[in-house]
Amino acid sequence: MPALAITNFNIVLSVLGGWISLFGLVSYLCKESYYMSEAFISLLVGVAFSPRAANFVRPLAYADYDPLTLQAITLAFSRLVLGVQLVLAGVQLPSRYLHQQWRPLSMLLGPIMFMMWIATSLLVWALVPSFGPNGIGFLKALVVGSCVTPTDPVLSNVIVKGRFADHNVPKELQRIIVAESGANDGLGYPFLFFALYLIKYVGHDYPSDGAGSGRAMALWFYETWVYTIILSIVYGAVVGWIAKELLHWAEERKFVDRESFLVFAISLALFITGTCGMIGSDDVLACFIAGNVFTWDDWFRLETLDDSLQPTIDMLLNVTIFMWYGAVCPWEMFLRNGVGMQIYRLIVLGILVLLLRRLPWVFIAHKIPWGRKMIPQIEGAKQAIFVGFFGPVGVSAIFYLYITLEFLRGMDGPDGKPREDVKDLAETVTVVVWFIAICSIVVHGLSIPVGKLGFHLPRTLSKGLKSGAASPSRSVLPDSRRSSGGPLPSFNIGGRVSSFFIGRTPGWARPAERQSHDEHNAERHGEIEYSQQGIPLTRPVYRIDGTIIRNPPASDTDAVESEPKDVVAVGDVEGPSQSQSRLDTTPTNSSNTTLDGGRRGRGVLATPAAREATGSKSHSRAPGRSIRFPDDNGQGVGSAPTLVGENTAGVKQ
Repeated sequence: MPALAITNFNIVLSVLGGWISLFGLVSYLCKESYYMSEAFISLLVGVAFSPRAANFVRPLAYADYDPLTLQAITLAFSRLVLGVQLVLAGVQLPSRYLHQQWRPLSMLLGPIMFMMWIATSLLVWALVPSFGPNGIGFLKALVVGSCVTPTDPVLSNVIVKGRFADHNVPKELQRIIVAESGANDGLGYPFLFFALYLIKYVGHDYPSDGAGSGRAMALWFYETWVYTIILSIVYGAVVGWIAKELLHWAEERKFVDRESFLVFAISLALFITGTCGMIGSDDVLACFIAGNVFTWDDWFRLETLDDSLQPTIDMLLNVTIFMWYGAVCPWEMFLRNGVGMQIYRLIVLGILVLLLRRLPWVFIAHKIPWGRKMIPQIEGAKQAIFVGFFGPVGVSAIFYLYITLEFLRGMDGPDGKPREDVKDLAETVTVVVWFIAICSIVVHGLSIPVGKLGFHLPRTLSKGLKSGAASPSRSVLPDSRRSSGGPLPSFNIGGRVSSFFIGRTPGWARPAERQSHDEHNAERHGEIEYSQQGIPLTRPVYRIDGTIIRNPPASDTDAVESEPKDVVAVGDVEGPSQSQSRLDTTPTNSSNTTLDGGRRGRGVLATPAAREATGSKSHSRAPGRSIRFPDDNGQGVGSAPTLVGENTAGVKQ
């Protein structure tokens, strides 16, 4: 007999698949129209599906109700996402980018990153009561500061990808942000283990462990710099170069199909993440170096420039990881914890970290003459503030958080119990790092849409009030003007065209066999009736917002008719200078054919190149209508009439 199988696996697949499908239906609207971050939206969905709400996603149950297992799962998931993201970040940079841009990167990854670490640590030291004013308290603050120092490559996508980035962020600035966020994720190890080794070997009274600053610095130099950082750079460069050469060899001999070619970078990320994890090196930095070396000659990047597989994998990982974070985040610890961190302290700390962690140092570096030369991609104070503010904290912070917790579990005293001086450090790091990460996801996810709203809303309201005061009536031809034939409103360049046409197109602009049909339509729509009411409508009259446009006098039209006619489609209605510069200048030889050999009046540009140049799309138009504009003196325009196609509903701006 059939039975329901409501298992965790089935529930997770249903929730994840349903959410990704629903989000996909409005993804363009959210990301490209409202500029909302998919990370922020997925975080909210994760909270809604977590045990604290709908209870569809139960992370602790998946870990057999073992908190340590749940931490291991979250750490592994974060490693996977960072590995794939950083390989893709390295691949999307141009050829030899790290070598060519070593000066700005050294500035961003050296003095600026160091000051970010110190500033954050000082804020944490001042606002966390359990750390205390002594030296060990400052070392603990350095641990917390090192977790949130790296900028997150996942959250940085909101300002380096999409329509907002294309319209507002210069391409060189996008690339330096990508390179910095990729490199400093792996360079968080030296800052973190500098403090951890000092706490372990200097900050306690257990001489049997070989305590001393000498041993701490020796381990920091050998294990952190040589084995973790330098080895990962060498390993990533070697693997990336070998992968590039192997793919070249296989592609030249036609051994690799298109699907395997496109997925090669993803598989490379998985391989490096796994092998670096086995040897205990920095898999995050190795993935970024391998991705950049893999496209050192720009071949793979250009081959996959228009491919959608990599952005698709990127989107799936982003949505999934932030849903997971929303479900596993210790929300209750923000209100109740054992380290004295009240919610108001967390809020103040979050605001100060977002404002003072990065922005002042990037701005100061830009104002210093030698700093401005080191980072030429930042061209002004506004860009310096923009780059300084958008240094998000996200996946990399959670990654370093669980690296810290794993290290602290090995710092037990001689009796096997947790040491007294670090027993509260794990909980403090968990609370503070999670809260700052959540603050960054929310603030950086909403900054652009809120900023856009604050910029456009007053202007929209002002335009609406002015338009309402200037145009109390929306009728096209008021009855008084129909009867009296009085002056019509002047034409405002940039107004929106509505779908009202009146008057008949002159015979020279229509094929002979269609004139009778147009006359019948004119009678049916009442156009001839209007022309008999005292308004000389020998040319079309158009409504643009609240204004009426009449064509030039007949004398000017006759002068224009003797000139060659350019056939274009009406995509945008512009003034004389604008419209003339956007016309296709190839003349036609008759009134019946277009540049591509078709009938006149079909409303299409002659070639795809011309359509792309005008930025217009094919629209259906009213039969045989023409649009003409007077110049400032009321004289005719020297450009040919614009013919529009059949069955129009209106002319759009």
